[in-house]
Amino acid sequence: MGYIVKPLVTEKMTNMSEKTPNRFGFVVRPEANKLQIKKEVEDLYKVNVVSVNTLNYAGKRSHRYTKAGMIRGRKNAYKKAIVTLKDGQTIDFYGNI
Repeated sequence: MGYIVKPLVTEKMTNMSEKTPNRFGFVVRPEANKLQIKKEVEDLYKVNVVSVNTLNYAGKRSHRYTKAGMIRGRKNAYKKAIVTLKDGQTIDFYGNI
């Protein structure tokens, strides 16, 4: 069962990776813990993980006005993992494009 949903390739994560080149972000399943995330990153990308930091994001409420009236909804909650690799190692997300 895979715990990694997708890698985070955003402007904020790109800036973080430029400052510390061995740090990468992933969106992971909410039930995943740090040990499971570490094992899966090491297996998928063949790197050595030094540390894993996780952040839980709550689902936010959203609403918009339409002709039919106000539509209320909710955005999904998700969990983010910041993975620090051993010095000198990197992950190439764009290698297979």
